[in-house]
Amino acid sequence: MFITRKHISRRTMLRGVGATVALPFLESMLPAMSPQRASAAKPRTRLACIEMVHGAAGSAKFGIEKNLWAPAREGREFDLSQGNLAPLETVKDHITIVSNTDMRPAEAFELHELGGDHFRSSAVFLTQAHPKQTEGSDVFCGISIDQIYAQRYGQDTPLPSIQLSIESVDQAGGCSYNYSCVYTDSISWATATKPLPMVRDPRMVFDMLFGAGATPQDRAERLSTDRSILDWITREVAGLKSTLPTTDRSRVDEYLETIREIERRIHKTEERNSSGDPRQLPTAPVGVPDSYEEHVRLMFDLQALAFAGDITRVASLKMSRDVSGRSFPESGNSAGFHGASHHNGNEQRILQFGQINRYHVSLMTYFVDKLRKMKDAEGTLLDNTLVLYGSPMGDGNLHNHKRVPIFLAGHAGGSLKGRLHVKAADGTPTANLYLALLHKLGFDDQKVFGDSTGAVALE
Repeated sequence: MFITRKHISRRTMLRGVGATVALPFLESMLPAMSPQRASAAKPRTRLACIEMVHGAAGSAKFGIEKNLWAPAREGREFDLSQGNLAPLETVKDHITIVSNTDMRPAEAFELHELGGDHFRSSAVFLTQAHPKQTEGSDVFCGISIDQIYAQRYGQDTPLPSIQLSIESVDQAGGCSYNYSCVYTDSISWATATKPLPMVRDPRMVFDMLFGAGATPQDRAERLSTDRSILDWITREVAGLKSTLPTTDRSRVDEYLETIREIERRIHKTEERNSSGDPRQLPTAPVGVPDSYEEHVRLMFDLQALAFAGDITRVASLKMSRDVSGRSFPESGNSAGFHGASHHNGNEQRILQFGQINRYHVSLMTYFVDKLRKMKDAEGTLLDNTLVLYGSPMGDGNLHNHKRVPIFLAGHAGGSLKGRLHVKAADGTPTANLYLALLHKLGFDDQKVFGDSTGAVALE
């Protein structure tokens, strides 16, 4: 294969009844002994945008003083061990923290908008645009950063982007303070008038990734036999592996086993939720685990697989819903999420809210580690991914949008070095960070985004 300069297309698929499985990057996909080999090896950066609601303890006055979110030192010699970002210490070399920015478009611009912070925040998170107050179909906000990227660089993958959520986002009509529920239901906007639906059920996501092109009848037949999708492509896998060198065969085996393991976890969840036993989430789809942590990890694993197979290069994940009262006892604080964010400035309660923040950050460490361990062209998936994590709210107790908590993970194809804390000047729009990220992602022609006044320096 290498001597004859033959190589496998990056778009190669293994197809069976109701199943279409893309391949991870393989050395055999590079043209051997060719001047095009280096350029062919260069992968397109993946983008993952992840929102958490209700702000952070580190954005309250006491939290700022105690460095609960942003570390005390700027630059590369910062310490994470004492704050709510402590779980990131093990992946510190891959983390860029940008602190002290304000998300002003999420604030009330008119008197009649006062009080509606929870119901416009999510729409602002990736758009940096101020939502029109309406309960009707005439919603208006802005195009989100993930969709800007997808529209230019996601059109040659099977799925231009995927939008995922952990909690229910299927409310219709108006929510509160005269805002349509679509503003709280999505963080991804294809245009200023087109929010994209988010998928909560891991089974639906799995079928999107590995059932593309199959008919509903094919998928129904596969599910009714209680067989793995990999059982339908056994012959195709054997034929492919017979042409591959040892390293690529091992990589294919590892990738397919990961698919099988995720499929098993989804199937176990469906069995448990269909058993008739009481559920903690009785109204959730049958494929949604009662365990918040298991649900989040499944969604992270599915995103990682989608990136590895180049099924999509863009993913957004909404990890919670505004005013959610869900509790996270694994954090050490059993209070409801929304209630915990209203700490009334009490120092002890701020620290307790910080426990929830730390728990959520620990789940991000799982995702970062996952990407770090998966091979890709010229390094790992983490080397070739930009992960944006944050909240559009700052101090949840005050419902403000100042000093919003944000960090980045990954190296974006080499454009981010990592192990860096940048503290922006007071009053810096968060949009300045997003403008800088667009430049890092190849949008050198982008002059402005949202209410940006310039790009944050990320060096």
